[in-house]
Amino acid sequence: MTEKQTTINPSALALVPFGFFLCLFIGTGIYFSTQNVDFAFYQLPATIAVLPAIVLAVLMSKEKLNTAIGQFIEGVSHRDITAMCLIYLLAGAFSAVAKATGGVDATVNLGLAVLPSSLILPGLFLISAFIATAMGTSMGTIAAVAPVALGIAQTTGIDSALMAGVVLSGAMFGDNLSIISDTTIAATRSQGCHMKDKFRENVKIAVPAALVVLVIFFFANEVTQAPVAGEIDWLAVLPYMTILVLAVSGMNVFVVLSLGIVFAGVVGIAQTPDYSLMAFSKDIYAGFGNMQEIFLLSLLIGGLAELMRQQGGLAFVTDKLSRLIMARADKAAEKGSPRASEAGIALLVSLTNMCTANNTVAIIVAGGVAKKLATQHDVAPKRSASLLDIFSCVIQGLLPYGAQALLLGSIFELSPLSVVSQSYYCFLLAIAAAFAIARSKGQHGTH
Repeated sequence: MTEKQTTINPSALALVPFGFFLCLFIGTGIYFSTQNVDFAFYQLPATIAVLPAIVLAVLMSKEKLNTAIGQFIEGVSHRDITAMCLIYLLAGAFSAVAKATGGVDATVNLGLAVLPSSLILPGLFLISAFIATAMGTSMGTIAAVAPVALGIAQTTGIDSALMAGVVLSGAMFGDNLSIISDTTIAATRSQGCHMKDKFRENVKIAVPAALVVLVIFFFANEVTQAPVAGEIDWLAVLPYMTILVLAVSGMNVFVVLSLGIVFAGVVGIAQTPDYSLMAFSKDIYAGFGNMQEIFLLSLLIGGLAELMRQQGGLAFVTDKLSRLIMARADKAAEKGSPRASEAGIALLVSLTNMCTANNTVAIIVAGGVAKKLATQHDVAPKRSASLLDIFSCVIQGLLPYGAQALLLGSIFELSPLSVVSQSYYCFLLAIAAAFAIARSKGQHGTH
């Protein structure tokens, strides 16, 4: 197996199944949208749309059938996929238990009491950003904040898709800047720079984008119903406050969510006469069930991505694209400009992220080529690390089949496309980063 992995030949054909899936899923949704069908993107569930693509990928494999299926299973069981799925389950369970025990309503009332009507959206963006920066994970942040954000949206009449976009924007902003994020660790290690240097480089690009998005959210903050905060049940709020404090303290996201589930259940049993241990266990199971669609889709996408990798799809993206980029970067370097190299790093990690739907994996895959480009064409390690992290963040926050959009879509009961269409921060971050590349003039210091 190892020998085969090291001799994978680049193949554009290996990308066809993934394109087939996107055409089925997005194309069907667009068609039904033009027909004014309600819930257009739910007419063909993504978990069903991906099945023909998987069959096609297996049939296209040059390996024996059992080997191809084994490769698919290897992708399904990848540790990153497993970790995402566990977060889905724990997030679903916590949300269900907190809702059943009054924790969501109590926290919504607290939020309405603390945040002025005109600052609900900017406030939730900053809260999400702060938690994500402290936790180092956008998924854990979404799991903690989304249920409360949904409750506030329903109470105030704010568009649910816009509210989901606010949470996604804040989570991606914080995850991108956090020094304990997987993406930061992968980017700095692959490029050989210090985290603090990469952080400073990131701030120059990310903060201006965040300031603009705060202004957008301020003016988009149309409250159609006067929010009336009910009486705050402080005991019911405690589970939420606990997981936020634990998250900010840097505790592992799995431990945070598990403790949150137990604490919410204990509070429910303590203060609700008819809430029993059996009801608590049923709510946990119901929460698991609420995550069934995205759980299955993440597993299937992971398997499809591994089949593409084994058949040379990712090698095609990295190898062929890197040759094209290198050639153009060499010409640009003769003129004393690193722009082509920086744009190449951005394009490389973006395309890789589209194929893997995982920003950390995308950085790891593209990191070697990015390092080579940076070394040869006058790009500082901190700059290449920053670009890797930024553009993987941009793409991850705009993928309708990415884990973040799927989780928010499940919690808000929205199409993932509706969620990413409101991810204003990711759009603005892409513009800010492109502008920074256009103004690039050479080494931005050494590490």
